[in-house]
Amino acid sequence: MRTPDIEGLEQLERAVLDEDASLATALRRFLLIAGYAHQEELRAWALKQLEGYEAGEELPRFREVAAELEMTVEPSTPGRSRTEDTRQISPHQLPQSVRDRGIGEHAPIRYGVREIEALVAMGWNLELSPPGSAEYMAEVTNELGNGSAVLSLHWRVRLTALRGILDHIRTRLTLFVAEVRASMPPGQRNPHPAHIGSAAIYVTGTTINIATGGSTANATVNEPVPTPPPPWWHRSSVIWSAVAATATIAGVIATVAVAK
Repeated sequence: MRTPDIEGLEQLERAVLDEDASLATALRRFLLIAGYAHQEELRAWALKQLEGYEAGEELPRFREVAAELEMTVEPSTPGRSRTEDTRQISPHQLPQSVRDRGIGEHAPIRYGVREIEALVAMGWNLELSPPGSAEYMAEVTNELGNGSAVLSLHWRVRLTALRGILDHIRTRLTLFVAEVRASMPPGQRNPHPAHIGSAAIYVTGTTINIATGGSTANATVNEPVPTPPPPWWHRSSVIWSAVAATATIAGVIATVAVAK
């Protein structure tokens, strides 16, 4: 008996190409097509993009985005009011025990597509705390040993990185539609399940590599390893005094930066 053709490709194509439409709508249409074609791997992929990834689940590479690592410290300066100081830091400036747990300059984005779209619509950069950040803050505070307190350790994820995730997913779905169309005989309106299976690589494979912000760097074996910079919280008390004196201006700038 002939396997029935699968409907819904035209609706998926319209949803994917409409930049103003929610990407979640296109994913739901894709989920139906994957179900009709009995493509479990495609269904699982679409559900993960819609619902998001649980903590501890392995993420696809396009959801590990470049992000600035920041720390907020409340310096202890005798005779001055306590003020907060937020600045970008290098992972090398963290205690070795924290670095050993893999905290770097890439943030995992586990949210579902609807949540990512909502974050983008708000127009704010995202501050994302690493798992176990409370423990990390306690370790750094203990290492300071001067009465200063670490108030926050987080990634600052730029809007361009979040938009890049959405664009990556939309492009995968577009390539999927294009491949299904290319595999169909002229004049055929709806694809067979075999056409869906042949295009699965464009969704679940690793042949697509779309930038999500940030830059990449290459190194050769013979290149010297750079010397890590000293932890910024280990600077002299003179610098901490200067920080305290200018913290009011820095706090205003930080607040404006977050709002943007």
